[in-house]
Amino acid sequence: MTDPTPLAQRDLVPLLFGHAAFQQLNAFCELGLAELLSDRPGLTGAQVAEALRLPPRSADVLLLGATALRLTVKDGDRYRNARLVTEWIDDGLWSNLRDIVEFQARIAYAPAAEYVDSLRKGENLGLRHFAGDTRDLYSRLAGTPGLEELFYRGMNSWSRVSNPVLVRGVDYSGVRRILDVGGGGALNAIELARTHPHLRVTVLDRPSALDVAAENIGHAGLSDRIDTYAADIFEDDYPAGYDCHLFAHQLVIWSPEQNKRLLGKSLRALDPGGRTLVFNAFTDDDGGGPLYTALDGVYFTTLPFESSTIYPWSAYEGWLRELGYASQRRVTLETWTPHGVVEGHKSASAG
Repeated sequence: MTDPTPLAQRDLVPLLFGHAAFQQLNAFCELGLAELLSDRPGLTGAQVAEALRLPPRSADVLLLGATALRLTVKDGDRYRNARLVTEWIDDGLWSNLRDIVEFQARIAYAPAAEYVDSLRKGENLGLRHFAGDTRDLYSRLAGTPGLEELFYRGMNSWSRVSNPVLVRGVDYSGVRRILDVGGGGALNAIELARTHPHLRVTVLDRPSALDVAAENIGHAGLSDRIDTYAADIFEDDYPAGYDCHLFAHQLVIWSPEQNKRLLGKSLRALDPGGRTLVFNAFTDDDGGGPLYTALDGVYFTTLPFESSTIYPWSAYEGWLRELGYASQRRVTLETWTPHGVVEGHKSASAG
């Protein structure tokens, strides 16, 4: 039997130097090279060095890395941004990528060195990089000045990049009210309300998270259609009167037992005929990928909770069947991230 995609010697380069590739990307973002070349395309290396206040050798190393990684294009002795970088800047998405890169650099990067020990012990040992004695990332970040804000900024940016499948891929024509369980800063609630004017959304989360949500909702001018509800997603009952519940980037955090507990609570609280939406990244059912989730597994193994995992599509569908949901449906779009939605439908005759 032959490998379907055999490993070649040249494939070892990104494996051996993946950490260095990220540092090149981080420097590209942090030093503002993309913005510089957006404002002044066609600069020489010397002009880049002068504009970024770098020694000439440093500018040469940076430009070599950016060009080899295809972030920039070299025409003769002059440099410009790659087309994708230009498109993201023009579309207003570049700031989201910068937030994600900063999140990786300041929160996820150093703890990734604990990956092997985390696998051996089955514990999220990357937490040792943050002060505190709790066993989850979120409470530890709350005690580190600036990092909790960066965490939520990074998560919001990931949502902006990945949520087209949630906002545009799901059919909301029959939905009236959505309960966004663990909705944090309300980014998904805001995008859903903007895109679908008939929807009313409630963000359910801890009081500290709802402070951020309320501010974002106010800035968006949607206080008349999005409200908040303070509750613990595990311990408190969900309010009645909703025909759709949303778990966005929530069920990758918890164990299968905890996920089934949350999905069971949702089923009981939903209006008859309503549905529960699970929105996050998924692994392939055959266990072969995709690469995105395979690499993101390092973060989920070393940091959030001991049980954090990117699960396959079939795991969610199995839990929904086991809990008594009437049917399930997968929703996907052609995007560069493996995000999608699993819909669980409650019977119209259920109480």
